[in-house]
Amino acid sequence: MSRVENKLDLDRIVFIGRSYEEYMEMFSLNEELLNGKKILDCPAGACSFTAIASEKGYDVTACDLVYSIPAEQIKKKGLHDIHHVIGSMNDVKDSYVWEFHKNLDQLNKHRKNALLDFVEHFGKFPSKYVTAILPQLPFQNEQFNITLSAHFLFTYGDRLDYSFHIETIKELLRVTKNEVRIFPLVDLEGKRSPYIDQLLAELKDLIDYEEVNVPYEFQKHANTMLKLYKKRKS
Repeated sequence: MSRVENKLDLDRIVFIGRSYEEYMEMFSLNEELLNGKKILDCPAGACSFTAIASEKGYDVTACDLVYSIPAEQIKKKGLHDIHHVIGSMNDVKDSYVWEFHKNLDQLNKHRKNALLDFVEHFGKFPSKYVTAILPQLPFQNEQFNITLSAHFLFTYGDRLDYSFHIETIKELLRVTKNEVRIFPLVDLEGKRSPYIDQLLAELKDLIDYEEVNVPYEFQKHANTMLKLYKKRKS
């Protein structure tokens, strides 16, 4: 979901959806916090957070480049990707923490359920899924109370440069009234992103922040999120 791609190349996008339960732990959320808030998930991909949260009565909007693709096409590609990814994990199982997902069979089940929940909701309620290409978003200033951003910023620091990160975070802050939560803070090798300290220094006049340990860890060392709080103008 970035301007790195001039056009949507479906073959280069992997649809690995996370579940509502994973989101609640990744971002240290609780239902009291969600209640009465406008929440943005960006980029949301094939995750089921918007679907399940909406069923529970919460106001969540998902945003991603891939929502220009029909639901059934995403489903077909997603099932293929899950099969491929799960099949390739036997040799790297030691790189993961098997607590939330107890084993590969359970991981496979969780990923498929998240994908299917997303696809069903996406097909029924397309207005909840907004197509956009970061670092620009089609939302009003401070339209959302909280924005969640998972497995994108910092994760792909090898292909998304510092300029893209700072522009994207400023845009997420623009559309958010209170706070932005980003998870995780490591790259695909489990190393803390070198961009973080530079970003925090550059944004010091706009935000307060904290790094928070969360109860979720699947990729080793990926158990911390960044909370950015907008400073209010006096």
